[in-house]
Amino acid sequence: MSKRPKLEGFSIPRPTSYSFERSQPAQRLYVPADDPDLDDIAFSDDPGDPSDAPSATGAGGGEAGDEEIDPLDAFMAEIQEEIRAPPAAPKPEALRRTDSDDEYDPVESFLRAKKDAGLTLAADAMHAGYDSDEEVYAAAKAVDAGMMEYDSDDNPIVVDKKKIEPILPLDHSTIEYEPFNKDFYEEKPSVSGMSEQEVADYMKNLAIRVSGFDVPRPIKNFVDCGFPVPLMNAIAKQGYEKPTTIQCQALPIVLSGRDIIAIAKTGSGKTAAFVLPMIVHIMDQPELEKEEGPIGVVCAPTRELAHQIYLEAKKFAKPYNLRVAAVYGGVSKFDQFKELKTGCEIVIATPGRLIDLLKMKALKMFRATYLVLDEADRMFDLGFEPQIRSIVGQIRPDRQTLLFSATMPYKVERLAREILTDPVRVTVGQVGSANEDIKQVVNVLPSDAEKMPWLLEKLPGMIDDGDVLIFAAKKARVDEIDSQLNQRGFRIAALHGDKDQASRMETLQKFKSGVYHVLVATDVAARGLDIKSIKTVVNFDIAKEMDMHIHRIGRTGRAGDKDGTAYTLITQKEVRFAGELVHSLITAGQNVPNELMDLAMKVSSC
Repeated sequence: MSKRPKLEGFSIPRPTSYSFERSQPAQRLYVPADDPDLDDIAFSDDPGDPSDAPSATGAGGGEAGDEEIDPLDAFMAEIQEEIRAPPAAPKPEALRRTDSDDEYDPVESFLRAKKDAGLTLAADAMHAGYDSDEEVYAAAKAVDAGMMEYDSDDNPIVVDKKKIEPILPLDHSTIEYEPFNKDFYEEKPSVSGMSEQEVADYMKNLAIRVSGFDVPRPIKNFVDCGFPVPLMNAIAKQGYEKPTTIQCQALPIVLSGRDIIAIAKTGSGKTAAFVLPMIVHIMDQPELEKEEGPIGVVCAPTRELAHQIYLEAKKFAKPYNLRVAAVYGGVSKFDQFKELKTGCEIVIATPGRLIDLLKMKALKMFRATYLVLDEADRMFDLGFEPQIRSIVGQIRPDRQTLLFSATMPYKVERLAREILTDPVRVTVGQVGSANEDIKQVVNVLPSDAEKMPWLLEKLPGMIDDGDVLIFAAKKARVDEIDSQLNQRGFRIAALHGDKDQASRMETLQKFKSGVYHVLVATDVAARGLDIKSIKTVVNFDIAKEMDMHIHRIGRTGRAGDKDGTAYTLITQKEVRFAGELVHSLITAGQNVPNELMDLAMKVSSC
């Protein structure tokens, strides 16, 4: 078939049917010598058609069959024949369209619309929505199969989209692994000297609850961990004066080589709680040989969170010259492939891209002994369970496995326990509750129209206190807020899923470095964004669920900072969320305004 594009839009009457039979093999119109693209040259359907014959009055006066045929003349001759053909019979009145487009075909229009939606979806997936090319293709197939719905922004989304094909687990019984040590903790006298009552009072004061066998006591200072001098210097350089609540209990557990399920409020310092023991764990093992590694593997649900962990890990790995690689979608696989091939001790990854690179033989898991699943509940919620199990199946069974998250529903915890060995469960505060250190202010407004005037009035004072993060529900709303604030002279940056990975990373970097002091974002920035300069969070639109609301406001008050403030704007029509918000405020020890309580009471009276 010719690859020449079709000419459309001329409204030329065409025959209602065609004969596809050939009386003899097709004759090539033009055969240039040594042309590699012969398959792209058109063929004559009927060699004996007089319309295709060249003029007999050529310069050489030769026979028509001996003279070279010009493809353009042949094409124009076909057009003339179609013009001379009788017009097609008119359609019955019932089948006519009321407009002037006689060539409109509703079936063709429907199929074209599905195809366009699929191409758009695949393009979005390639740049922002999925973690591998395979998922992009699966998305396109899902569109063709009709498995497509639309989100609140009228964007096409795939229902039950096919995930990346997991890798078959290794038969570890056939592999001879080198032994390794994972117990590096020795209780200091300052900890062992406490009585049982003192330990109980200390844990009560920290609001820590633990379950499991032979759980180590919580520490009070980083010195109690027995970290080596270079690591202690790195901790001091980052401005960490004393461990956060989750670090007090998690550090001795992880340093003892135990598996852990750690549940703590957002901004509690969970990242350092698994990165610091990982450095100790890696330094105790032999150096990597060529194309070996990693030793430590951290999986995170989103690219933003993976990048944030990567930056944190590099700070503590630097004194030991440990190599850290970030592996996630939106970045060249080739570059990541080369980096992994050179060898690295630590890999921070999203599940999909990690499996892609495992299939490409970019890395091997034979040396991996330390596995972290951060925001584990979110990964299971996003449907990454098969990918997580696939990754776990590539790592030796006697590994050390850690799960950290802000929430842990029972069904997720049950699944998580299947891949852990005799874990210790640590809970700080109430599961799924907001950070009590953050001051929460709720404003009940009559309608959405009052939100922008409120923001314009309050924003200058917020910027004086520090950086501001504004959450909106939809991408269109983010762009609207961005436009209106920029018009009034504010330096604003916007972040949502329609932006490609490079621009999102650039936006975050400029926000961190102080180029911008206000960031407007959808929930893509709600989890894992760790920027200590954020002093104010504004929920311009309410979150879709309370868990996401908690993660939003947790972007301020990070790692024990008690200066954070979170504002939530709620309207009279959002009564459903009001009751949940009242419960969250009471749990976190915050004031509940009368207007919000009245709005919540409307739900109970309905």
